[in-house]
Amino acid sequence: MENSFTEGKILPAFIKFSLPLLFAILLQSMYGAVDLLVVGRFSDAAGVSAVATGSQIAQIFTNLVSGLTMGSTVLLGQYIGARNEKSAARTVGATIGLFGVIALLVSAIMLLAAAPIASLLQAPRQAFDATVSYVRICGAGTVFVVAYNAISAIFRGMGNSKLPLIFVAIACVVNIVGDLLLVGIFHMGAAGAAIATVFAQGVSVALSLVIIKKRGLPFAVHRADLAFDGRMIGRIFKIGLPIALQSALINVSFLVLTGIFNGMGVIVSAGIGVSEKICNFIMLVPMSFMSALATFVAQNIGANKPERAVRTLLYSIVLSVLFGLGMFYLAFFHGDLLASVFSKDAAVIAATADYLRAYAIDCVMVAFLFSFMGYFNGCGKTMFVMVQGVTAAFLIRIPVSFIVSRFADVSLFAIGVATPLASLFSIFLCVIYFFVLKRKSQKSFDKTYQNDI
Repeated sequence: MENSFTEGKILPAFIKFSLPLLFAILLQSMYGAVDLLVVGRFSDAAGVSAVATGSQIAQIFTNLVSGLTMGSTVLLGQYIGARNEKSAARTVGATIGLFGVIALLVSAIMLLAAAPIASLLQAPRQAFDATVSYVRICGAGTVFVVAYNAISAIFRGMGNSKLPLIFVAIACVVNIVGDLLLVGIFHMGAAGAAIATVFAQGVSVALSLVIIKKRGLPFAVHRADLAFDGRMIGRIFKIGLPIALQSALINVSFLVLTGIFNGMGVIVSAGIGVSEKICNFIMLVPMSFMSALATFVAQNIGANKPERAVRTLLYSIVLSVLFGLGMFYLAFFHGDLLASVFSKDAAVIAATADYLRAYAIDCVMVAFLFSFMGYFNGCGKTMFVMVQGVTAAFLIRIPVSFIVSRFADVSLFAIGVATPLASLFSIFLCVIYFFVLKRKSQKSFDKTYQNDI
């Protein structure tokens, strides 16, 4: 149930921990696509629109919860590294109390505000009722989504990435079976897809609770630890809230970019849309390294071994760069091949390939950037991570994209260069902040996490 990353060889343990995270992120990315695929096969256009819009609304809340849970992962990892089992137990208790309340709040918002939110996103009139129904059903099952993310955060903090992978894999299988049954056989459309999703998440949570009860945690959690501990909750928020806010603001920045690109015509809009789908999959590997690095660094910071945390950062950069170079080659020289998977329109394929040439540069940039972000998250410096991400998006990526798009006959490559420029700016900030942290004494970490409670 627990893996300590404060001793032994770093590289094999880092890879072993990262791979399940990668597959779990991949399965989570495919989770919503399954609903859309099945509804598209067995339902009408209104059902497809309802699932597309409704899942987007649900994903916004899921991303916010997922960002907040990083506070539990990092804090628990730091206490485990410090061998402070009492504080680790209270972190688990605070996580349960906090996210129990959050589940109720999110559920209430999705149930009561489903119609206004659907109107805000301009859900088509023919699909409006189905969209509202989809959101409300997902809202009723929010407790399972929040519970899964909270339990997974606890496991990741303990260095266990295999069980969350098993949970999400089972949920995906149950979701596929449920979609085929409710949508394909009983023709329940978007509502059937929502019910299948909620049921699958419930099965995943139930399984995780059974395993916890059977195998226990690596440290004792008493009834007194399950209190609504304001001090611990404050620390979870301090680490997790900036990550959640960053996710929300970055999503807003991409919506702004979408508006800019949509104004340039349907081919440009479609080409960039396809590019984003490809980019989302390419980003999965550096994202998994970032998540894994946060746990490694958290445990070693808690154990007062900052030099070991830095070595892990270097390993992550090297592995990410190797992968990034491979993706650079594919995206820069064979973007048309990647685009042909999603579109058969020659003009769209050409536009996608042109944009991907710029993104190919970013494949190498994010190898550095995401590794630094994982390192700072593990150190608990999530406020800086949020500031640099939002600054790069709103001061570099959006303005440069807008200015370049105003030129006549501008290529998508020229517009796409804004993304690696923003990443380069973020890397510059990260390097400066890294050396600022290096100059600070590590005694503060030792005092905080070894003798906290």
